[in-house]
Amino acid sequence: MTPEPAETNKRDAAPLSLSPELLEAVRRTAGTEHLLVAMDFDGTMAPLVDHAADARALPRSAAAFAALAELPRTTTALISGRALDSLRAVASPPENTLLIGSHGAEVWMGPGSSELMLDDAQRDLLAEVRRELEGIVQEAPGTLLEDKPAGVVLHTRLAADDVAEDAVAAARAVLQDRSGVFLKTGNRVLETSVVHASKGEGIAFLRQATGASAVAFAGDDTTDEDALASLIPGDLGVKVGLDFTQAEFRVESPLHVCELLEALLRERRKAVEPES
Repeated sequence: MTPEPAETNKRDAAPLSLSPELLEAVRRTAGTEHLLVAMDFDGTMAPLVDHAADARALPRSAAAFAALAELPRTTTALISGRALDSLRAVASPPENTLLIGSHGAEVWMGPGSSELMLDDAQRDLLAEVRRELEGIVQEAPGTLLEDKPAGVVLHTRLAADDVAEDAVAAARAVLQDRSGVFLKTGNRVLETSVVHASKGEGIAFLRQATGASAVAFAGDDTTDEDALASLIPGDLGVKVGLDFTQAEFRVESPLHVCELLEALLRERRKAVEPES
């Protein structure tokens, strides 16, 4: 359906909440030869929710991201702490979007991609980790566990603050010195894994695999700092929220990520217009 003129003007109007400096960085990065748009999902494209299965991308972000995926010399990717199955279920990504799950431990580069396989020692260690966390959850009302292919996540979003703090401290006490177990602290979660991986390694892998000449990445959580730290001159890194960050730019919420993706789409279309 063709938009009415008023709708077109509204769509094409420059975002009002993004700083001139950020808009200029968007324009510069969007003009690169091959652009990789790699986005975190929860807290970035989708608002944070109490129940992980309820998360959905804001419609404007989903639409702009899908449109970016169709442009020439442009690759889209989601890079998330979620397991790939969970990420697919909530994000419904475009068919040609690449996926990095479990903080880099799982990778989907298209049909035929191999699944993550643990060896016997890793499977045994993962079972031990789960038993330890099960005992903690039984004593900590409001906490729960989420299984991933290479780890177990302790969720504390529904617990009282003191209960959450005690549960995380107890988990760290029994697991932080255990060989082969890797811990990451996120937004009201403690991630455990028997595979060493990070979003920074995920960004580096995607950059090399796609031949991207520049990367645009946005994320909200402490685990996204690894990805932000991996960016190089010419890339665009954006922190979502008010927490400490090493990103050059910041937006306040997933609502502003809609504007960021729309600005990136608008500038990328200009850069590749002769090919479209």
